[in-house]
Amino acid sequence: MNSVGSVWIATAALVWAAVAPGAEQPPEAQIAGWVVQLGAAQFAQREAAATSLVDAGKAAIGPLERAIRAGDLEVAARGIEILRDMLTASDPDAAAAAEQLLESLAEQGEPPLSRLAAGVLEFHVIGMAEQAREALEKAGAVFRERPSIAGQRGLDVELGPAWRGGITDLRKLPRLHGLVSVSVHGVPIDAEAAAVLGRLRGVQRIDLYGSGIPEAAMAKLAAALPDAVIDVRKGGRLGVSSLAFGGPCEITHVQPGSAAAKAGVEVGDVVIAVDGEPIASFEALTQRVARHDAGDVLTLSIARPAAGGGPEQFDCSVTLDAW
Repeated sequence: MNSVGSVWIATAALVWAAVAPGAEQPPEAQIAGWVVQLGAAQFAQREAAATSLVDAGKAAIGPLERAIRAGDLEVAARGIEILRDMLTASDPDAAAAAEQLLESLAEQGEPPLSRLAAGVLEFHVIGMAEQAREALEKAGAVFRERPSIAGQRGLDVELGPAWRGGITDLRKLPRLHGLVSVSVHGVPIDAEAAAVLGRLRGVQRIDLYGSGIPEAAMAKLAAALPDAVIDVRKGGRLGVSSLAFGGPCEITHVQPGSAAAKAGVEVGDVVIAVDGEPIASFEALTQRVARHDAGDVLTLSIARPAAGGGPEQFDCSVTLDAW
């Protein structure tokens, strides 16, 4: 028999063994055989195996993952293509399992594997932004629209006290269009959640206040988003703001009921030191407070304008709030 005939018979056998919709799941050995065929030299054999694996659905996810992570980039790429096809499968369990594996590969896989998986996910989520936003809002996320610039709107998302979602909800963030910033206030961010944030390729800023993010996870997040500003602060919150940039730390707003308000800090006060450490700007004050947790007590040295004379200087103790 010639080589063409051999290929035709092998391909026919694979197609004959493919899983018909609604049929029983094939045995593990048969699935394993299809996975092996992904590395076959003949295109027809690879295509027949891929079709069979897509039809096998969720049962093929485990063997596919092992093959994708085995180190053969060509086989891995074919496996990711199969997962892509599963995303649109009529079986919702297979589609969900394929999406979950792609997310894991995008977040934890090694380049270029992670880039391939992320690319498939990014293409898949086009058109899913509205559903993602609705789900995130239902979980307690707060959305703010930025003014349109060059015909494109920016989107800010805040996860704060109202957030009651989990990692499944958080994974909907990369589906949003035009996401510019993410603010996390008092919501725990572990290594798994940080990996999800690392997939927000277009984001410009991430604020993590009182999130407890581990240092190792923070380092990976910073490496994944080298062009984004990532502001990490511990749990302590003072409750002041300023419009002054690069000059004295003059307070222009004190949030009612905040730690600063309770300590008697007023608009117009200039913070000149914290625990004896000189403060030259509002940014320096922010960085100093960021080192502390909620409940920590700081001593602020303040210069307050006095009527008819020079500024009055005094110290006050502040017990930091939580974000």
